[in-house]
Amino acid sequence: VEETTSIDIISIDKRTDQVIVTVSDHLDWHDNLKHQTILQGKLNAYLRFVESGEILRSYPRAKDRRIAIRIVFRFAPDQEARHFLAQVGQIIEGAGIAFGYELFAVSYDN
Repeated sequence: VEETTSIDIISIDKRTDQVIVTVSDHLDWHDNLKHQTILQGKLNAYLRFVESGEILRSYPRAKDRRIAIRIVFRFAPDQEARHFLAQVGQIIEGAGIAFGYELFAVSYDN
């Protein structure tokens, strides 16, 4: 998540045929504001990647498919973070891109 110049994972969901652009977020939420700032930078980079058309040059299989941005968290977002994610989701979905997030493994949430 801290490397805002790279895309972590690109894949195709075989059930929905969507191209999933995944952020792998390993940070905990002890400094919520710092985490949100880092994540916002990463998501802005992902939006530029999709909206500029660079995704089609880097991943031609994305042509004619709906794009989704997904975040996979190592640590569960707290209430403040979930509020932030709801706002971010509205912006991303307003741009015509699906958005979602999930926890990688509950066992990591210590």
